[in-house]
Amino acid sequence: MELLVASAVGVLTAGGVYLILRLRAFPVILGVSLLSYAVNVFLFSTGRLAVDAPPILQKYGDVAYSDPLPQALVLTAIVISFGMTAVLVMIALGAYLEADHDRINIAEGEYDASSDKQEQDA
Repeated sequence: MELLVASAVGVLTAGGVYLILRLRAFPVILGVSLLSYAVNVFLFSTGRLAVDAPPILQKYGDVAYSDPLPQALVLTAIVISFGMTAVLVMIALGAYLEADHDRINIAEGEYDASSDKQEQDA
C-alpha cells in the first residue's frame, strides 16, 4: 500500500513539474494543480495508511484507528487549491484575451526596446 501511494505522489509530482516547465499558461495551471494533488495525497498518507479503520477513537477497547488530523488538512488544502486554481485561470484568461496568445516567455527577438526608451523619455 505504501509503495502504491509513494508511486502516486512521485508520478503526480513529476507530471506537475513537467507541466510547470512548459511555455504556455494552461499547462502551467494544470501543473500547479497536479502538484497540489501530490501534496494532498502526501498529507493524507501521513496519517498512517490503515485499511478499514475508523477515523475516531472508540470508547471501549484498544482498536486501530486512522488519524483525523491529516484528513482535515487535506480537506482544507483541497478548498484552498480550488480557489487558487480559479484565480489562476481568471488571470490566464485575462492575459490571453489581452495578448491573443498564452505564451509565458518573451523571446529575445520579440522584445521591443524602443517602447522602454519612449516611456523613459516621457
